Amino acid sequence: MYNSKDYLKHGILFLLTLVATTLAGGEWLYGRSVLSEERPLTWDYFLRSLQFSIPFIGILLVHELGHLFTSLYHKVKSSLPFFIPAWLGFIGAPSIGTFGAVIQMKSLVSSRKKFFDIGIAGPLAGFVLALAVLAYGFTNLPDASYIYEVHPEYADPAYDQDADDNVMDLQLGYNLLFWLMEKTLADPEKMPDMAEVIHYPYLFAGYLALFFTALNLLPIGQLDGGHVVFGIFPRHHEKLSLIAYSLFLFFAGLGVVNPFEDLNYLIFALPLYVGFLYICYRKSALSNVNKWIFALGIAAVQYSLSGLFPGIEGYSGWLLFAFLVGRVLGIRHPEVLDGSPLDDKRKILGWIAILIFILCFIPKPFIIE
Repeated sequence: MYNSKDYLKHGILFLLTLVATTLAGGEWLYGRSVLSEERPLTWDYFLRSLQFSIPFIGILLVHELGHLFTSLYHKVKSSLPFFIPAWLGFIGAPSIGTFGAVIQMKSLVSSRKKFFDIGIAGPLAGFVLALAVLAYGFTNLPDASYIYEVHPEYADPAYDQDADDNVMDLQLGYNLLFWLMEKTLADPEKMPDMAEVIHYPYLFAGYLALFFTALNLLPIGQLDGGHVVFGIFPRHHEKLSLIAYSLFLFFAGLGVVNPFEDLNYLIFALPLYVGFLYICYRKSALSNVNKWIFALGIAAVQYSLSGLFPGIEGYSGWLLFAFLVGRVLGIRHPEVLDGSPLDDKRKILGWIAILIFILCFIPKPFIIE
């Protein structure tokens, strides 16, 4: 099914992604870069950064292999996993070394059952490994003094982090699972603040794995969560996908435009924002008029809430992903030749996937100040 060129191409992408995430890990974990003269990423620190990249890429690999092996089981042709390397340290920008991984379906998925099985296998497989990585990270935390290795300046009583312009304040947001595992498994005296989790390789790798798991399980269109909704709600999946996408888009853009902005800015920005919302709905099943109604309605409610509750905001970091889902992937699910309902075991797995999404979703994953 696969030839030597396939294995070579996908193998090279995998190795490049492993190297890229290791380089990114060196930056996050130890503040070291191959481009830095003051704090260079030496070979020793590169090897230590594999504590982040191997579990992180391993979880992504297991996720994609879950999709792949299930497709092979159902005799659905698909590609090997495409890993996407994305280290941005050479331009001085923060990154995690990858944009993720995907497999490409190369033949028709003929039944609801096959779509469900292929869609749910990846998140479930990756989630199990992510749990193991996090459990290890929480139960094997280094002593609290470990942070001084990364930030020796913290040991100086006179050091004021808020006054240090050279420090990027990155706060990770909680999700239910991370919070529960912290409270039940971690030693409180060793547990770092969420602004310092980026320096703990297993915690950071597991955190990112939960982030990607939740993204994939969004109950929208052709995402893994969309396949789950398509399977267990055969009559309502299109409406549920539209509602989920609209809520996601609403939260993402909440606070982007508000009555307290400069009037000249609003005159320019508000029409552009409404146009952006309209474009996000372009591949939906809505009529053209309804697309405009949704766009105008979302913007109007967001604008009104910002006036009633000054300072209210969602997470604008989701807007790019919302655009890619709405404009590229689409929020509709393809129909199938065999629309037979799922059996009870698959429905139970579907509800477990929905629970995993609730546990893993991070409303505001990366807060940079």
